[in-house]
Amino acid sequence: MNQITVLKIGGNVIDNPAALTRFLTAFSALRGDKVLVHGGGKIATQVAEKLNVPTTMVEGRRITDQPMLEVVTMVYGGLVNKQIVAQLQTLGINAIGLTGADAGIVKASRRPVAAVDYGFVGDIQEVDSGRLQSLTSQGLVPVFAPLTFDPSLGTLLNTNADTLAQALAVDMIRHNDVTLVYCFEKKGVLSNPDDDNSVIKQLTPDVYAEHKDAGSINKGMIPKLDNAFAALEAGVKRVIICHADELGAALDGAEGTTVTLG
Repeated sequence: MNQITVLKIGGNVIDNPAALTRFLTAFSALRGDKVLVHGGGKIATQVAEKLNVPTTMVEGRRITDQPMLEVVTMVYGGLVNKQIVAQLQTLGINAIGLTGADAGIVKASRRPVAAVDYGFVGDIQEVDSGRLQSLTSQGLVPVFAPLTFDPSLGTLLNTNADTLAQALAVDMIRHNDVTLVYCFEKKGVLSNPDDDNSVIKQLTPDVYAEHKDAGSINKGMIPKLDNAFAALEAGVKRVIICHADELGAALDGAEGTTVTLG
């Protein structure tokens, strides 16, 4: 079966030009088909401030009202996405920048208002893996901004990049053996958040539960790991969490955290 790597890059790498260049160089060297999903939240916050658009976060999640939707569309779908595509083209990778709306690849619905009204935030409903597969089969490398769309409303929706990567990976298992990789500025999942050398080499559900109960795994790592385990349960072959500078070594099993069902 065909092999494909779905990789999400985020954290402090996106807004650090040198770190981003190092990562994209390593990404371009990966063999086989690949799909890249990127974040860009810090840049969106910086641009919003320049435009006098208030930023409101609830438990680390961005409230996306109409002005903020315009900002994240410009930043994610424009500035960040096209800069990454341009760098990959320079590195010899025939990248194509996309949002979920392009070719209707990722459909979502606006999140219902509950205790919090997140605004124009999308919950993914469907991925058209056939169209995505047609791009990779032509030798193209899709680069996704974290934007989906609601066909009933005709609007773009801000969507968590970790969740988007997981959804793409899960849907691609129809045609491929899929590896899902989450890259950021940490060496992996840490047993001590203050010690970058305390990498948990293999994380099972039981080990995850222990560290979550103890508080050593917390905040933004929890939804990332929830996505990781959900991907494995759905049939993704393996999930790796690693430092952006250690991508190659992590794929070889020498660095980072391998998430496993046991």
